[in-house]
Amino acid sequence: MDKLLIRGGKPLEGEIRISGSKNAALPILAASLLVDGTMKVGNLPHLKDVTTMMELLGILGVRETLDESYQVQIDGSTINSLVAPYELVRTMRASILVLGPLLSRFGEATVSLPGGCAIGPRPVDIHIDGMRALGADVVLDNGYIRAKVHGRLKGTEINLNLITVTGTENIMMAAVLAEGQTVINNAAQEPEVVDLAHFLNEMGAEISGAGTSQIIINGVKQLSGGSYNIISDRIEAGTYLVAGAITAGKVKIKDVQPQIMTSVLEQLSHTGANIEIGEDWVLLDMHGNRPKSVDVVTAPYPAFPTDMQAQFTALNSIAEGTSRIKETLFENRFMHVYELQRMGADITVEGNIAICKGVESLKGAPVMATDLRASASLVLAGLAAKGETLVDRIYHIDRGYSRIEEKLSQLGADIERVS
Repeated sequence: MDKLLIRGGKPLEGEIRISGSKNAALPILAASLLVDGTMKVGNLPHLKDVTTMMELLGILGVRETLDESYQVQIDGSTINSLVAPYELVRTMRASILVLGPLLSRFGEATVSLPGGCAIGPRPVDIHIDGMRALGADVVLDNGYIRAKVHGRLKGTEINLNLITVTGTENIMMAAVLAEGQTVINNAAQEPEVVDLAHFLNEMGAEISGAGTSQIIINGVKQLSGGSYNIISDRIEAGTYLVAGAITAGKVKIKDVQPQIMTSVLEQLSHTGANIEIGEDWVLLDMHGNRPKSVDVVTAPYPAFPTDMQAQFTALNSIAEGTSRIKETLFENRFMHVYELQRMGADITVEGNIAICKGVESLKGAPVMATDLRASASLVLAGLAAKGETLVDRIYHIDRGYSRIEEKLSQLGADIERVS
Protein backbone atom coordinates (compact mmCIF):
# COMPACT_ATOMS: atom_id res chain seq x y z
CA MET A 1 0.00 0.00 0.00
CA ASP A 2 1.43 3.39 -1.02
CA LYS A 3 2.49 5.98 1.55
CA LEU A 4 3.82 9.52 1.38
CA LEU A 5 7.21 10.18 2.95
CA ILE A 6 7.74 13.85 3.82
CA ARG A 7 10.90 15.49 5.12
CA GLY A 8 9.51 18.72 6.46
CA GLY A 9 10.66 22.11 7.64
CA LYS A 10 11.22 23.75 4.23
CA PRO A 11 9.33 26.90 3.17
CA LEU A 12 7.45 26.21 -0.05
CA GLU A 13 7.92 28.60 -2.97
CA GLY A 14 6.79 28.52 -6.59
CA GLU A 15 3.67 28.25 -8.70
CA ILE A 16 1.39 25.38 -9.76
CA ARG A 17 -1.67 24.84 -11.91
CA ILE A 18 -4.87 23.79 -10.12
CA SER A 19 -6.83 20.85 -11.54
CA GLY A 20 -10.49 20.74 -12.48
CA SER A 21 -12.98 20.38 -9.64
CA LYS A 22 -13.76 16.86 -8.48
CA ASN A 23 -17.02 18.00 -6.92
CA ALA A 24 -18.07 19.58 -10.23
CA ALA A 25 -16.80 16.74 -12.42
CA LEU A 26 -18.75 13.97 -10.72
CA PRO A 27 -22.29 15.45 -11.12
CA ILE A 28 -21.49 16.66 -14.64
CA LEU A 29 -20.36 13.17 -15.63
CA ALA A 30 -23.55 11.76 -14.09
CA ALA A 31 -25.57 14.37 -16.00
CA SER A 32 -24.19 12.98 -19.27
CA LEU A 33 -26.79 10.22 -18.81
CA LEU A 34 -29.43 12.82 -19.68
CA VAL A 35 -27.88 13.59 -23.08
CA ASP A 36 -29.07 11.59 -26.06
CA GLY A 37 -25.99 12.13 -28.21
CA THR A 38 -22.29 12.90 -28.03
CA MET A 39 -20.72 15.47 -25.73
CA LYS A 40 -17.25 16.42 -24.51
CA VAL A 41 -16.19 17.34 -20.97
CA GLY A 42 -12.80 18.98 -20.48
CA ASN A 43 -10.57 19.99 -17.54
CA LEU A 44 -11.33 16.72 -15.75
CA PRO A 45 -9.04 16.03 -12.78
CA HIS A 46 -7.04 12.82 -12.91
CA LEU A 47 -8.55 11.26 -9.77
CA LYS A 48 -9.73 7.90 -8.49
CA ASP A 49 -13.30 9.17 -7.95
CA VAL A 50 -13.49 10.46 -11.53
CA THR A 51 -12.23 7.10 -12.81
CA THR A 52 -14.85 5.35 -10.67
CA MET A 53 -17.66 7.51 -12.06
CA MET A 54 -16.49 6.86 -15.61
CA GLU A 55 -16.34 3.14 -14.87
CA LEU A 56 -19.92 3.31 -13.58
CA LEU A 57 -21.05 5.09 -16.77
CA GLY A 58 -19.33 2.35 -18.77
CA ILE A 59 -21.25 -0.34 -16.87
CA LEU A 60 -24.47 1.47 -17.77
CA GLY A 61 -23.47 1.22 -21.45
CA VAL A 62 -22.13 4.72 -22.07
CA ARG A 63 -19.40 4.86 -24.72
CA GLU A 64 -16.41 6.91 -23.51
CA THR A 65 -13.19 8.07 -25.17
CA LEU A 66 -10.54 9.74 -23.04
CA ASP A 67 -7.68 11.68 -24.66
CA GLU A 68 -4.22 12.57 -23.34
CA SER A 69 -5.42 15.94 -22.00
CA TYR A 70 -8.04 14.16 -19.88
CA GLN A 71 -10.94 15.39 -21.97
CA VAL A 72 -13.63 12.74 -22.30
CA GLN A 73 -16.02 12.24 -25.18
CA ILE A 74 -19.25 10.62 -24.04
CA ASP A 75 -21.92 8.97 -26.16
CA GLY A 76 -25.13 8.53 -24.15
CA SER A 77 -27.09 6.91 -26.95
CA THR A 78 -25.74 3.45 -26.13
CA ILE A 79 -27.02 3.04 -22.55
CA ASN A 80 -28.22 -0.53 -22.03
CA SER A 81 -28.43 -0.89 -18.24
CA LEU A 82 -30.28 1.06 -15.56
CA VAL A 83 -28.59 -0.61 -12.57
CA ALA A 84 -25.74 1.00 -10.61
CA PRO A 85 -24.21 -1.99 -8.77
CA TYR A 86 -23.05 -2.18 -5.17
CA GLU A 87 -19.47 -3.07 -6.14
CA LEU A 88 -18.88 0.44 -7.50
CA VAL A 89 -21.37 2.59 -5.61
CA ARG A 90 -20.09 1.42 -2.22
CA THR A 91 -16.72 3.08 -2.91
CA MET A 92 -18.06 6.57 -3.63
CA ARG A 93 -21.11 8.39 -2.28
CA ALA A 94 -21.39 10.58 -5.37
CA SER A 95 -22.52 7.51 -7.32
CA ILE A 96 -26.05 8.23 -6.13
CA LEU A 97 -26.03 11.13 -8.60
CA VAL A 98 -26.92 8.71 -11.42
CA LEU A 99 -30.35 8.18 -9.81
CA GLY A 100 -31.99 11.40 -11.03
CA PRO A 101 -30.66 11.30 -14.62
CA LEU A 102 -31.53 7.62 -15.21
CA LEU A 103 -35.01 8.02 -13.75
CA SER A 104 -35.72 11.20 -15.68
CA ARG A 105 -34.56 9.96 -19.07
CA PHE A 106 -35.54 6.28 -18.93
CA GLY A 107 -38.30 6.22 -16.31
CA GLU A 108 -36.48 3.70 -14.18
CA ALA A 109 -33.33 3.37 -12.05
CA THR A 110 -31.85 0.91 -9.57
CA VAL A 111 -28.99 2.34 -7.53
CA SER A 112 -27.15 0.74 -4.62
CA LEU A 113 -27.04 2.64 -1.36
CA PRO A 114 -23.72 4.55 -1.43
CA GLY A 115 -20.49 4.36 0.57
CA GLY A 116 -17.55 6.78 0.78
CA CYS A 117 -15.69 8.66 3.53
CA ALA A 118 -16.76 7.88 7.09
CA ILE A 119 -17.21 11.48 8.26
CA GLY A 120 -20.74 11.18 9.58
CA PRO A 121 -24.20 10.33 8.33
CA ARG A 122 -25.25 11.77 4.98
CA PRO A 123 -28.71 10.28 4.52
CA VAL A 124 -30.20 9.53 1.11
CA ASP A 125 -33.70 10.47 2.28
CA ILE A 126 -33.60 13.85 0.52
CA HIS A 127 -32.76 12.18 -2.79
CA ILE A 128 -35.58 9.67 -2.40
CA ASP A 129 -38.11 12.26 -1.23
CA GLY A 130 -37.18 14.47 -4.16
CA MET A 131 -37.79 11.70 -6.69
CA ARG A 132 -41.12 10.89 -5.05
CA ALA A 133 -42.15 14.56 -5.14
CA LEU A 134 -41.53 14.49 -8.90
CA GLY A 135 -43.92 11.56 -9.24
CA ALA A 136 -41.73 8.48 -8.99
CA ASP A 137 -42.47 5.31 -7.05
CA VAL A 138 -39.39 4.62 -4.91
CA VAL A 139 -38.67 1.67 -2.63
CA LEU A 140 -35.65 0.43 -0.71
CA ASP A 141 -35.01 -3.22 -1.45
CA ASN A 142 -32.01 -5.26 -0.24
CA GLY A 143 -29.68 -2.28 -0.14
CA TYR A 144 -30.87 -0.80 -3.42
CA ILE A 145 -32.96 2.25 -4.27
CA ARG A 146 -35.48 1.15 -6.90
CA ALA A 147 -37.29 4.02 -8.62
CA LYS A 148 -39.83 3.98 -11.44
CA VAL A 149 -42.21 6.42 -13.10
CA HIS A 150 -44.89 5.88 -15.71
CA GLY A 151 -44.31 8.46 -18.44
CA ARG A 152 -42.39 11.63 -17.58
CA LEU A 153 -41.66 12.99 -14.15
CA LYS A 154 -43.90 15.93 -13.18
CA GLY A 155 -42.55 19.32 -12.16
CA THR A 156 -43.41 20.52 -8.66
CA GLU A 157 -42.23 22.77 -5.82
CA ILE A 158 -39.74 21.09 -3.48
CA ASN A 159 -38.76 22.57 -0.13
CA LEU A 160 -35.53 21.00 1.12
CA ASN A 161 -35.43 20.70 4.91
CA LEU A 162 -31.64 20.55 4.80
CA ILE A 163 -29.17 22.30 2.51
CA THR A 164 -27.54 19.49 0.55
CA VAL A 165 -25.28 19.76 -2.48
CA THR A 166 -25.81 16.29 -3.95
CA GLY A 167 -29.51 16.38 -3.07
CA THR A 168 -29.92 19.68 -4.93
CA GLU A 169 -27.95 18.34 -7.89
CA ASN A 170 -29.87 15.05 -8.11
CA ILE A 171 -33.27 16.76 -7.99
CA MET A 172 -32.14 19.40 -10.49
CA MET A 173 -30.99 16.71 -12.94
CA ALA A 174 -34.22 14.74 -12.53
CA ALA A 175 -36.30 17.87 -13.14
CA VAL A 176 -34.51 18.80 -16.38
CA LEU A 177 -36.57 16.32 -18.44
CA ALA A 178 -39.69 16.49 -16.25
CA GLU A 179 -42.98 17.83 -17.55
CA GLY A 180 -43.58 21.42 -16.43
CA GLN A 181 -41.74 23.60 -13.92
CA THR A 182 -39.84 22.51 -10.81
CA VAL A 183 -38.84 24.93 -8.06
CA ILE A 184 -36.20 23.89 -5.51
CA ASN A 185 -36.31 26.00 -2.34
CA ASN A 186 -33.46 26.06 0.20
CA ALA A 187 -31.17 24.86 -2.59
CA ALA A 188 -27.41 24.54 -2.12
CA GLN A 189 -25.56 27.56 -3.55
CA GLU A 190 -22.13 25.99 -4.04
CA PRO A 191 -20.14 26.87 -7.20
CA GLU A 192 -20.26 23.21 -8.19
CA VAL A 193 -24.08 23.37 -8.29
CA VAL A 194 -23.81 26.46 -10.48
CA ASP A 195 -21.34 24.69 -12.77
CA LEU A 196 -23.73 21.76 -13.18
CA ALA A 197 -26.54 24.16 -14.08
CA HIS A 198 -24.31 25.90 -16.64
CA PHE A 199 -23.42 22.53 -18.17
CA LEU A 200 -27.06 21.43 -18.37
CA ASN A 201 -28.08 24.75 -19.94
CA GLU A 202 -25.29 24.34 -22.48
CA MET A 203 -26.85 20.99 -23.41
CA GLY A 204 -30.32 22.54 -23.83
CA ALA A 205 -31.82 22.66 -20.32
CA GLU A 206 -33.71 25.68 -18.96
CA ILE A 207 -32.42 26.38 -15.44
CA SER A 208 -32.32 29.71 -13.64
CA GLY A 209 -31.43 30.77 -10.10
CA ALA A 210 -28.43 28.45 -9.59
CA GLY A 211 -26.19 30.07 -7.00
CA THR A 212 -29.19 31.31 -5.00
CA SER A 213 -31.45 29.50 -2.54
CA GLN A 214 -34.15 29.03 -5.19
CA ILE A 215 -33.52 27.15 -8.43
CA ILE A 216 -36.18 27.06 -11.16
CA ILE A 217 -36.14 24.35 -13.81
CA ASN A 218 -38.45 24.38 -16.82
CA GLY A 219 -38.54 20.84 -18.14
CA VAL A 220 -37.49 20.13 -21.74
CA LYS A 221 -38.07 17.01 -23.82
CA GLN A 222 -34.43 16.18 -24.48
CA LEU A 223 -30.86 17.37 -24.17
CA SER A 224 -28.47 17.48 -27.11
CA GLY A 225 -24.69 17.23 -27.21
CA GLY A 226 -22.04 19.89 -26.82
CA SER A 227 -18.72 20.71 -25.13
CA TYR A 228 -18.00 21.99 -21.64
CA ASN A 229 -14.96 22.67 -19.42
CA ILE A 230 -15.52 22.31 -15.69
CA ILE A 231 -14.38 24.87 -13.11
CA SER A 232 -11.17 24.60 -11.11
CA ASP A 233 -11.08 22.83 -7.76
CA ARG A 234 -11.43 25.49 -5.05
CA ILE A 235 -10.59 22.96 -2.32
CA GLU A 236 -7.37 21.84 -3.99
CA ALA A 237 -6.55 25.52 -4.53
CA GLY A 238 -7.15 26.32 -0.87
CA THR A 239 -5.09 23.34 0.26
CA TYR A 240 -2.00 24.48 -1.67
CA LEU A 241 -2.37 28.01 -0.36
CA VAL A 242 -2.45 26.61 3.18
CA ALA A 243 0.71 24.64 2.29
CA GLY A 244 2.38 27.97 1.61
CA ALA A 245 1.04 29.51 4.83
CA ILE A 246 1.93 26.60 7.12
CA THR A 247 5.54 26.56 5.85
CA ALA A 248 5.96 30.36 5.94
CA GLY A 249 6.40 30.25 2.17
CA LYS A 250 5.29 31.95 -1.03
CA VAL A 251 2.91 30.07 -3.34
CA LYS A 252 1.11 31.10 -6.51
CA ILE A 253 -1.82 29.06 -7.85
CA LYS A 254 -2.95 29.38 -11.48
CA ASP A 255 -6.05 28.54 -13.53
CA VAL A 256 -8.46 29.29 -10.66
CA GLN A 257 -11.59 31.36 -10.08
CA PRO A 258 -10.70 33.53 -7.05
CA GLN A 259 -14.29 34.77 -6.74
CA ILE A 260 -15.43 31.34 -5.53
CA MET A 261 -12.72 31.20 -2.82
CA THR A 262 -13.59 34.37 -0.91
CA SER A 263 -14.16 32.85 2.54
CA VAL A 264 -10.90 30.87 2.46
CA LEU A 265 -8.87 33.82 1.16
CA GLU A 266 -10.27 36.05 3.89
CA GLN A 267 -9.24 33.58 6.58
CA LEU A 268 -5.78 33.20 5.07
CA SER A 269 -5.34 36.98 5.14
CA HIS A 270 -6.15 36.90 8.87
CA THR A 271 -3.17 34.55 9.40
CA GLY A 272 -0.86 37.38 8.33
CA ALA A 273 -0.47 36.23 4.75
CA ASN A 274 -0.17 38.82 2.01
CA ILE A 275 -2.74 37.84 -0.65
CA GLU A 276 -2.64 39.10 -4.24
CA ILE A 277 -5.47 38.20 -6.63
CA GLY A 278 -5.57 38.25 -10.42
CA GLU A 279 -8.19 37.23 -12.93
CA ASP A 280 -7.22 33.54 -12.78
CA TRP A 281 -4.50 33.37 -10.13
CA VAL A 282 -3.83 33.90 -6.43
CA LEU A 283 -0.49 34.59 -4.75
CA LEU A 284 0.10 33.97 -1.03
CA ASP A 285 3.26 35.29 0.63
CA MET A 286 4.02 34.81 4.33
CA HIS A 287 7.32 36.75 4.08
CA GLY A 288 8.90 34.04 6.21
CA ASN A 289 6.59 34.68 9.16
CA ARG A 290 4.82 32.19 11.37
CA PRO A 291 1.05 32.32 10.76
CA LYS A 292 -1.35 33.76 13.31
CA SER A 293 -4.24 31.60 14.54
CA VAL A 294 -7.73 32.09 13.09
CA ASP A 295 -11.16 30.99 14.30
CA VAL A 296 -13.16 28.94 11.81
CA VAL A 297 -16.85 28.00 11.61
CA THR A 298 -17.89 25.72 8.77
CA ALA A 299 -21.22 26.30 7.00
CA PRO A 300 -22.74 25.94 3.52
CA TYR A 301 -21.45 28.20 0.73
CA PRO A 302 -20.72 31.10 0.64
CA ALA A 303 -19.46 30.55 4.21
CA PHE A 304 -16.28 28.65 5.11
CA PRO A 305 -16.28 25.16 3.52
CA THR A 306 -16.20 22.04 5.64
CA ASP A 307 -13.77 20.56 3.10
CA MET A 308 -11.14 23.11 4.26
CA GLN A 309 -11.64 22.57 7.99
CA ALA A 310 -8.97 19.88 8.41
CA GLN A 311 -6.37 21.92 6.53
CA PHE A 312 -6.97 24.93 8.77
CA THR A 313 -6.78 22.68 11.83
CA ALA A 314 -3.27 21.71 10.73
CA LEU A 315 -2.43 25.37 10.08
CA ASN A 316 -3.71 26.43 13.51
CA SER A 317 -1.72 23.69 15.19
CA ILE A 318 1.52 25.63 14.51
CA ALA A 319 0.03 29.14 14.44
CA GLU A 320 0.71 31.85 16.99
CA GLY A 321 -2.14 31.94 19.52
CA THR A 322 -5.22 29.87 20.35
CA SER A 323 -8.07 29.21 17.95
CA ARG A 324 -11.48 27.57 17.93
CA ILE A 325 -12.65 25.51 14.97
CA LYS A 326 -16.37 24.74 14.90
CA GLU A 327 -17.65 22.01 12.57
CA THR A 328 -21.37 22.42 11.92
CA LEU A 329 -21.94 20.02 9.01
CA PHE A 330 -20.46 16.59 9.83
CA GLU A 331 -20.22 15.05 13.26
CA ASN A 332 -17.16 12.81 12.74
CA ARG A 333 -14.87 15.29 11.03
CA PHE A 334 -12.17 15.72 13.68
CA MET A 335 -10.54 12.31 13.26
CA HIS A 336 -7.37 13.99 11.95
CA VAL A 337 -6.91 15.70 15.34
CA TYR A 338 -5.68 12.52 17.00
CA GLU A 339 -3.04 12.00 14.31
CA LEU A 340 -1.93 15.63 14.59
CA GLN A 341 -1.54 15.08 18.32
CA ARG A 342 0.97 12.32 17.51
CA MET A 343 3.04 15.03 15.85
CA GLY A 344 2.95 17.25 18.93
CA ALA A 345 -0.14 19.35 18.23
CA ASP A 346 -1.97 20.74 21.29
CA ILE A 347 -5.61 20.31 20.25
CA THR A 348 -8.61 19.50 22.42
CA VAL A 349 -11.94 18.39 20.97
CA GLU A 350 -15.11 19.42 22.83
CA GLY A 351 -18.15 18.19 20.94
CA ASN A 352 -18.10 19.86 17.54
CA ILE A 353 -15.38 22.35 18.49
CA ALA A 354 -11.61 21.84 18.29
CA ILE A 355 -9.51 24.18 20.45
CA CYS A 356 -6.00 24.60 19.00
CA LYS A 357 -3.16 26.03 21.05
CA GLY A 358 -0.47 26.68 18.50
CA VAL A 359 2.95 25.12 19.14
CA GLU A 360 6.15 26.50 17.63
CA SER A 361 6.84 23.33 15.67
CA LEU A 362 5.55 19.83 15.02
CA LYS A 363 7.64 16.66 14.97
CA GLY A 364 7.54 14.17 12.14
CA ALA A 365 5.81 10.87 12.94
CA PRO A 366 4.06 7.94 11.26
CA VAL A 367 0.40 8.91 10.83
CA MET A 368 -2.65 7.37 9.18
CA ALA A 369 -5.26 9.06 7.00
CA THR A 370 -8.91 8.43 7.85
CA ASP A 371 -10.66 10.36 5.07
CA LEU A 372 -9.89 12.59 2.09
CA ARG A 373 -9.49 15.99 3.74
CA ALA A 374 -7.96 14.52 6.91
CA SER A 375 -5.21 13.04 4.73
CA ALA A 376 -4.54 16.49 3.25
CA SER A 377 -4.17 17.97 6.74
CA LEU A 378 -1.58 15.34 7.66
CA VAL A 379 0.44 16.09 4.54
CA LEU A 380 0.34 19.80 5.40
CA ALA A 381 1.46 19.07 8.95
CA GLY A 382 4.28 16.91 7.60
CA LEU A 383 5.47 19.76 5.38
CA ALA A 384 5.79 22.03 8.44
CA ALA A 385 7.16 19.42 10.86
CA LYS A 386 10.77 18.79 11.77
CA GLY A 387 12.00 15.39 10.64
CA GLU A 388 10.24 12.69 8.65
CA THR A 389 6.49 12.11 8.45
CA LEU A 390 5.08 8.96 6.88
CA VAL A 391 1.43 9.25 5.86
CA ASP A 392 -0.29 5.88 5.47
CA ARG A 393 -3.55 4.97 3.68
CA ILE A 394 -3.09 7.70 1.08
CA TYR A 395 -5.66 6.08 -1.21
CA HIS A 396 -7.93 8.60 0.51
CA ILE A 397 -5.90 11.54 -0.78
CA ASP A 398 -5.80 10.10 -4.30
CA ARG A 399 -9.60 10.45 -4.37
CA GLY A 400 -9.36 14.24 -4.27
CA TYR A 401 -5.85 15.42 -5.18
CA SER A 402 -4.23 14.80 -8.55
CA ARG A 403 -0.48 14.01 -8.29
CA ILE A 404 -0.14 15.77 -4.94
CA GLU A 405 3.48 14.71 -4.41
CA GLU A 406 4.45 16.04 -7.87
CA LYS A 407 2.77 19.40 -7.34
CA LEU A 408 4.28 19.84 -3.88
CA SER A 409 7.69 18.90 -5.27
CA GLN A 410 7.28 21.71 -7.81
CA LEU A 411 6.98 24.03 -4.81
CA GLY A 412 10.21 22.69 -3.30
CA ALA A 413 8.78 20.11 -0.89
CA ASP A 414 10.86 17.02 -0.06
CA ILE A 415 8.11 14.46 -0.58
CA GLU A 416 7.93 11.09 -2.30
CA ARG A 417 5.50 8.22 -2.77
CA VAL A 418 6.81 4.97 -1.30
CA SER A 419 5.46 1.43 -1.06
